[in-house]
Amino acid sequence: MTPESDLAARAEIARLDALSTHHDVVHEGVRVRWRRFGGSDSGSGNAQSPLVLLHGGHGSWLHWARNIEALCATRTLWLPDMPGFLDSDVPPRPAEGDDPLGPLLAALGGTLDALIGAGTPIDLGGFSFGGLVAARFAVQRGNVRRLALLGSGGHGTLRRLTVEMINWRAAGSRAEEIAALRHNLAALMLHDPTALDALAFEIHDISCHGTRFRSKDVSLAGGLQQALDALDLRGVPQLLLWGAYDVTGDPQPLVAELTAGHPLRQGAVIEDGGHWVQYERATQTHARLLDFLA
Repeated sequence: MTPESDLAARAEIARLDALSTHHDVVHEGVRVRWRRFGGSDSGSGNAQSPLVLLHGGHGSWLHWARNIEALCATRTLWLPDMPGFLDSDVPPRPAEGDDPLGPLLAALGGTLDALIGAGTPIDLGGFSFGGLVAARFAVQRGNVRRLALLGSGGHGTLRRLTVEMINWRAAGSRAEEIAALRHNLAALMLHDPTALDALAFEIHDISCHGTRFRSKDVSLAGGLQQALDALDLRGVPQLLLWGAYDVTGDPQPLVAELTAGHPLRQGAVIEDGGHWVQYERATQTHARLLDFLA
């Protein structure tokens, strides 16, 4: 990775950010940064419901970098840095025995409702840890028209990750830190080595350094199935999408298990995609999302 590629990646992130309007909203002392793409200044956008997309653990709004323009051409997008990530405040620590996602969900819901109105229907999507958060958020908030989950956490089945992750925070130098971050990005997030380009690394680097919420234990604890069952009872259509080489689960049997006997659920596996499927196979992913959300 050359200095020139670093500059180009940073310029692309700045270009995307400039397409958005920033909205910093405080709920019960927690400030959440939302970015809106497309639509009108009122936040109502076009005639369709706003589309809210939640990023993954060690992530930020930039997890959707390669999908934003395709999606906001027809939809108003609302992308937060969830509480505890990048440009948002850290939520308070829940009391022992309380829901570990409780404060995060409260801040997320309170700030979104302040922006678009508590009764406003939305379409909702989530990636990885954000998939579990999105499913839980849909149950808690209501007024969710459709739910799309990509490589969702919380499914409670075995991961296929066979390569040890490296603690990049323990690196002795910036060069060692970069090497550890690149190793983890290749091991966990991406299948195709050519997808680990300068932009992918820059997003991962920025997002990891901005993460102050420990999401791994929450994702591994499960809870996705219960949330989806509750949404079935409310008649909410669901899209469950994975990349075929996602190491956080075994996509083919997982999709079959989650969709069998559930007519409101669609399963999809995108060939040649890893965990960060919406980056690695962006065109296929946002085409599938637009079709489902139409």
